[in-house]
Amino acid sequence: MKIITLIENTEGRPGCRTEHGLSFYVEAEKHRLLADTGASGAFLENARLLGVDMKNVDTVVLSHGHYDHAGGVLDFVKQNPEARIYLQRQAEEPYYHVRKEGRKYIGMAPEIRELPQCIPLDGDFRIDEELFLFSGIRGRKFWPEGNRELKRLKDGALVQDTFAHEQCLVITEKDRRILISGCAHNGILNILERFRELFHAWPDAVLSGFHMKQEGAFSPEQEYIIRETAETLKEMGMPCFTGHCTGEHAYRLMKNIMGEQLQAMGSGREIRI
Repeated sequence: MKIITLIENTEGRPGCRTEHGLSFYVEAEKHRLLADTGASGAFLENARLLGVDMKNVDTVVLSHGHYDHAGGVLDFVKQNPEARIYLQRQAEEPYYHVRKEGRKYIGMAPEIRELPQCIPLDGDFRIDEELFLFSGIRGRKFWPEGNRELKRLKDGALVQDTFAHEQCLVITEKDRRILISGCAHNGILNILERFRELFHAWPDAVLSGFHMKQEGAFSPEQEYIIRETAETLKEMGMPCFTGHCTGEHAYRLMKNIMGEQLQAMGSGREIRI
């Protein structure tokens, strides 16, 4: 299986554009697919540079309803109006980042929900024997603190986002299962527990942001959570590829514990699994 990071916050190959966003291109046995589309059409420029033809993509999976993962959808459909786009139904709702200085809309473009190729889902969904989508993540261990600033608009009021709109992609190839998440807003350990619930094993590899990035210094408690997460992932044993919302400080702390088991996924990086 070949996976290319089409866009991410950092450069993984000279000349590739970067942005606060995430998009993967995956060549599996039966599918050519996108997992997220970044914050803009910039991922398409990187795709051209890397020799990835968007016309060959048959499936798009949106991990959740935030602009930095769905911002390139409208540009993509101009090049490929046939690929099916899978998202949780609640991803279409209005989402905001709320801070002292005000609120910022961080949801998807409203036009996306009107696209005929969009398939809104209500929970787990099997596309075929190779691709499976799951949500329903109930655990709250080390639930990312940054989530507290993220809200959804309900009946005219801003309420805490519970991330019911987050879904994860499982790609099965022969006897291996690869887990792809976007930001792991529900917490990467809770996502992995849900995976084990479904498949009675850990995945063979994980690609995901860990939503640990923040402005300002980390408290001792926050650093403890990062280290404990790394220790747990190390015990699970699978290779992990991370970036985007993980943040440099958290990545360094985790890398010190996990070593080569943890790898960065900058724009343009190719991963063979």
